[in-house]
Amino acid sequence: MNRLVVMKFGGTSVEDATAILRTGKIVAGRLSKGLQPVVVVSAMAKVTDLLISAATTAAAGDRAGALAITERLRIRHRDTAAQLAAASGAQGDGAAVAATHAWMDAQFDSLDEILRGLAAVGELTPRISDMVASYGERISSRMIAEAFAQTGLNAVHVDARQCVVTDAQHGKAVPQDAAIELQLRKQVLPHLAEGRLPVMGGFIGATEQGVTTTLGRGGSDFTAALVGGGIDAGAIEIWTDVNGIMTADPRVCPDALRVKTISFEEAAELAYFGAKVLHPATILPAVRKNIPVFVLNSRNPENGGTRITALAPHCRSPFKSIAVKKRLTIMDVVASRMLMSHGYLKAIFDVFDRHKCPVDMVSTSEVSVSLSLDSNEKLPAVAADLSKLADVKYEGRKALVCMVGENIRGQNGIAARVFQTIRHINVRMISQGASEINMSFMIEEDDADEAVRSLHAEFFSDPDPAIFDVEAARQTVQEQGRAGR
Repeated sequence: MNRLVVMKFGGTSVEDATAILRTGKIVAGRLSKGLQPVVVVSAMAKVTDLLISAATTAAAGDRAGALAITERLRIRHRDTAAQLAAASGAQGDGAAVAATHAWMDAQFDSLDEILRGLAAVGELTPRISDMVASYGERISSRMIAEAFAQTGLNAVHVDARQCVVTDAQHGKAVPQDAAIELQLRKQVLPHLAEGRLPVMGGFIGATEQGVTTTLGRGGSDFTAALVGGGIDAGAIEIWTDVNGIMTADPRVCPDALRVKTISFEEAAELAYFGAKVLHPATILPAVRKNIPVFVLNSRNPENGGTRITALAPHCRSPFKSIAVKKRLTIMDVVASRMLMSHGYLKAIFDVFDRHKCPVDMVSTSEVSVSLSLDSNEKLPAVAADLSKLADVKYEGRKALVCMVGENIRGQNGIAARVFQTIRHINVRMISQGASEINMSFMIEEDDADEAVRSLHAEFFSDPDPAIFDVEAARQTVQEQGRAGR
């Protein structure tokens, strides 16, 4: 039996002392079952956003405003460390607490020096942005490792930048798998062999020359999968603040159901097309090594969550979940003079490649191409280049509704049911053939919630209990009924 498990805890799972102590108990529970965890943690909730805000504020010349942000963060981290020490009984060890505070102060002092330099230069480069953003995970991971040790866990801090080797593409660096595996053998496996609990930050990495990089927003999930693949873990656990992947956003559909099991392919489609539970790239390292991924709730650790595996069991429902991606733009590229020209599509997509602008959905005819984009800041430059090839127009405030399920394959009449259900909503683009498990369409953003509610009512009225947590939904209905009496 493979006892190695990578446990990733997101920002809300480590947002304060109470959450961190709860996380420690979850880890202790895994240890008590004979498992060997490697813990990956995000920055405390909202910290990365504030760090980026401090950097942009400094680059705009407001040094005092930037330093005020980091001072608030300094106080928050010092207070959290003190609360953790008090909760574990370690407050009596004044030297240890003082050492933690001194280390934190040194980190924030170095951060403040960077911000002063930014204010003087007035330019925020991607490299400096990565350096500033990295402080959240660098500080949280060491603080959490020390908190775990104070509660009796044999925890040790590992700097993720020594393990996650990337290229130099700042802001969204590309991991170097072979180098990562080699570094994990050196930096993590010896700790596991000695019975220690490695704790490392997510999201951050470094080039082979030691320059700090980041994996992009949501990259802590990616870190967990890279570590899991690199050490050939038996499982990867993504601990967040929801019970797992749901059939729809519960804020839109209060009757949404937990999906108990889903395939890698389905989960990847959902992640890319708007499901917030997982980072899209998370799936890839796990798929390569066929490592199951579990999405679990740190506030409700007894819940079974969602299990993501290479092959999911058969589901009698055609769909597993509905995801929505908002704030999209549809771009129409029309050129009658390009009729029958074999280089037309290549010329168009060369433009998107040049601007590093990803495309979500594509629909083509003989002379026109419609595409959906979410990189709105790049639209003017892309449109300017495309206008040399064709007539270009674009419309904003669109939403992409993505319905995912392996049981779409071979089912007659599914498309008819979908579009009959939303016949009161104007559909702008449709895509199904590109993926056998994904039916997607574009609508106005203002219509998205109504479309999801209508589709959920149609396709999840009789859910398969082998796949969906029907019992929990039944209990919720009963509780609401009792509350209404």
